[in-house]
Amino acid sequence: MNKETLIAAIRDIVKPYTKEEEALNNLNENTDFVTDLQINSANLVDIILDVEEKFNIVIDNDSMERMMSVKAAIEIIEAKLAGQ
Repeated sequence: MNKETLIAAIRDIVKPYTKEEEALNNLNENTDFVTDLQINSANLVDIILDVEEKFNIVIDNDSMERMMSVKAAIEIIEAKLAGQ
């Protein structure tokens, strides 16, 4: 799965949780979930659960704490899909 596909999937996952349309439309690896998309911590947990469901992976607590940006999410998803 390439980065563009992952970014598109992440965009679809976070869309219901943000009202920041411009930031969502410009979502890229450097997008921060809290700062740029104004997603609160409760919704961040929902996003993590949605990512787990979408990609059929389990995200451990250490990875959850790191998953604050699109780049971190991509790295975590890729690592989990690769079986690490």
